[in-house]
Amino acid sequence: MKTINVNEDPKYWKIALEAYQNPNIKKSWWQLFNTIVPFLVLWSGAYFCFSISVWLTLLLTIPAAGFLVRTFIIFHDCGHHSFFKSRRANDVVGIFTGLLTFFPYHQWKYEHSVHHAGNGNLSRRGMGDIATLTVDEYLKLSVAKRLLYRMYRNPIVMFGLGPIFLVIVKYRFNRKGAGPRERFNTYVTNVVLAGVVTFGCWTLGWERFLLIEGPILYLAGMAGIWLFYVQHQFEDSYFENAENWDYVTAALRGSSFYKLPKVLQWMTGNIGFHHIHHLGPRVPNYNLQHIYDQVTYLQEVSTVGLFSSLRSLRFRLWDEDKKKFIGFRGIKELV
Repeated sequence: MKTINVNEDPKYWKIALEAYQNPNIKKSWWQLFNTIVPFLVLWSGAYFCFSISVWLTLLLTIPAAGFLVRTFIIFHDCGHHSFFKSRRANDVVGIFTGLLTFFPYHQWKYEHSVHHAGNGNLSRRGMGDIATLTVDEYLKLSVAKRLLYRMYRNPIVMFGLGPIFLVIVKYRFNRKGAGPRERFNTYVTNVVLAGVVTFGCWTLGWERFLLIEGPILYLAGMAGIWLFYVQHQFEDSYFENAENWDYVTAALRGSSFYKLPKVLQWMTGNIGFHHIHHLGPRVPNYNLQHIYDQVTYLQEVSTVGLFSSLRSLRFRLWDEDKKKFIGFRGIKELV
């Protein structure tokens, strides 16, 4: 495929995005099939293997969690109305995949749209983001609040307790200011999930059901938090106050290209092309690779590898002067 050099004409990246924004109905249905069916097969396999070996059951929950992450990507695309041409079809599939992933569709869609509208904007933090403080903000906190922030940013808390908090606590309640449709969807999601869990425990046995569903949700939640974290929390990311903030710059500099092995790229629905997704949220996930290959300009962004991404675990605060993330140890050099 011929690549486009946007340095010759910057408008070409917009043309490329427009060309790939229309969903392909066959690709969408095929992705839905090759994601949901394997997930259900693995879930069933884990159940039937329980009588053979509990360890075999737990082993099968790992790939099942991977397919649940892929299910979440479909849920995510529906929230952007990019998976189908029909808004109604996006909403129906979004609500269904939301039940599988334990997220109320309309509440999550709203919070995620806020994230996209203000990614990297220091004046619009607080919803749909990983809580991030600047060095100056952190130094102005009381000792108790500094401790709370340190606990929140600790990997054990964020990736260990985070999935439990998201699945069991946070999205079981409506956000302040939620509209009637959003509230209704959250209530219905909670009722249906409570019914599914109760029915599953009753018919399959509570030990088997929880030992399968629990690890799947936990591992998928951990992977989801990690993906969201690492694609915005890299060293030379982008954060500016409202007066200096720019949407396109935030997309290209404040979202990384997470270069994953092909298997993981497929399992995560190309979410690694996060800079392109933020630039064009209406592009279906299966078209992101095509745009990356076509537009050379979009290849010249911060690239994070599977192993190099582990460095982001050290990043805690945004240094506005140096325009980069630093760890808590780095504060000593500044005060």
